[in-house]
Amino acid sequence: MQFIIVTGVSGSGKSSAMNVLEDIGYFCIDNMPPQLIPKFAELCGDNSAIDKVAIVVDIRGGELFLQFWENVKEMRANGMDVKILFIYADKDVIRRRYKETRRKHPLYDISGGDLDKAIDSEFEILMPIRENSDYYIDSSLTSTAKFKENMMKMFLENVSKSMVISCLSFGFKYGVPDEADLMFDVRFLPNPFYVAELKHKTGEDSEVRDYVMDSELSVQFRDKLFDMVDFLVPQYISEGKSQLVIAFGCTGGRHRSVTFAEMMNDHLKEKGYNTHVLHRDSQK
Repeated sequence: MQFIIVTGVSGSGKSSAMNVLEDIGYFCIDNMPPQLIPKFAELCGDNSAIDKVAIVVDIRGGELFLQFWENVKEMRANGMDVKILFIYADKDVIRRRYKETRRKHPLYDISGGDLDKAIDSEFEILMPIRENSDYYIDSSLTSTAKFKENMMKMFLENVSKSMVISCLSFGFKYGVPDEADLMFDVRFLPNPFYVAELKHKTGEDSEVRDYVMDSELSVQFRDKLFDMVDFLVPQYISEGKSQLVIAFGCTGGRHRSVTFAEMMNDHLKEKGYNTHVLHRDSQK
């Protein structure tokens, strides 16, 4: 089981880190008292359905957080492969973020309402953990997209799997899907609806796909489409997009749109992307 403890400076981006880890399949829990970690890890280890876990443990735990290392050592002594991800940001950046968001620092009250003192106190407590962490990210001058990219490179063996791609077919007569990121109208292609033996079949049937693709126009469109999508998908991944919906529409959503959704799904899957196909209206 992969067990990641996310900690670091308040306001540095731990929540963003957890969002990324959740997107790539980690079971995530925020703000767990350190004393509960060993028992929680034991329970996760007994559940074969959980193989990747990430928890946030930070200064919000108060005095309980001071026992952080003792709990980590206990887990490692029991044979658990525990890794620590430390999220950092410069004091000036943290100060600015708190002033912009108007959120209260966890040590604000015990620091007498002095934000600078609260930040200094937290840094003093956290720096030994920073020096002994397994992974380290400085979010001081990092964009949201770059932060996510760095996280994926650390924790995802195949970065192309970080984005889920949905290949969706639909019929224009039933309305345009709001969730589509890229939408292609394939009503200009040969229509199997007017062929008696194909009318009641769908693009999931080889006969329908063969009919649609038995046209130089269809082949040209497919080749140009694949070339464009092959260029676009890596750009979306580098920008940190976690989901992409590529939609194909024809009149009724049974033949041409299904054919191209199936072909696009197969093409992207061969490229190593995390894809699935959905046919919204093929049975209507």
